[in-house]
Amino acid sequence: MATKAEKLPLVLLLNNVPFIPSFQEKFSNQFRTLKRTDLSIPVNEFLKKDCQSVKALVCGAKFAVTKEFLDCLPSLGCMVLTCVGLDNIDLGECKKRGIVIGNAGTVYSEDVADFAIGLLIDVLRKISSGHRFVRSGLWSINTEFPLGSKLSGKRIGIVGLGSIGSEVAKRLVAFNCIISYTSRNKKPSVPFSYHSNVVDLASCNDVLILTCELNKQTFHIINKDVMSALGKKGIIINVGRGALVDEKEMVGV
Repeated sequence: MATKAEKLPLVLLLNNVPFIPSFQEKFSNQFRTLKRTDLSIPVNEFLKKDCQSVKALVCGAKFAVTKEFLDCLPSLGCMVLTCVGLDNIDLGECKKRGIVIGNAGTVYSEDVADFAIGLLIDVLRKISSGHRFVRSGLWSINTEFPLGSKLSGKRIGIVGLGSIGSEVAKRLVAFNCIISYTSRNKKPSVPFSYHSNVVDLASCNDVLILTCELNKQTFHIINKDVMSALGKKGIIINVGRGALVDEKEMVGV
């Protein structure tokens, strides 16, 4: 006969997330947890063997949650993502099975926006390249290091004015940047110029900052036409998924 603890819902943790131990301790009287400890075993093999009764899954962007993946979890009813993007999830299949999905929402928005501004300042002011210049010893042989340019007054186009994009814009305002954006819809409440497509946005700006989600519509949204419109001196800061940019075209531009 199953004990009280064995009757608790089983939660599968596929991520090594720092907050999970405290979370597990706090709710230990409400659920049991299962971890994939032997990483030499393929994920699907582990799922088929040990996870038939799993009710909830905690995972991140590393795992592709496909139909085949879900077939291994016949009892799954809830999925909690430690990331924001849903591009690794077969949403249609989850909907068919009645699986409820929750993601990190706006938890990381301010941090990602800080990172975007940090990357932009790094590129404009040549901070990382200057560091490499000094470390290589070139400064000692009177080699001139080319100076960068200031962020203040730059024309910045934001691709996707959602939670992260809005936080990026908030920070750029402090640098007196000229901000414009493209998004699924025009946002009447913001004071920035709106462009209905990325090519037009690129043609009017020195920098593009990518903060949109990755989906079928945004896959390779930064293509050859966009790069040409931005120009050879243009800068692209991507804090979204890599596949937003057509990297093969980027190399050729």
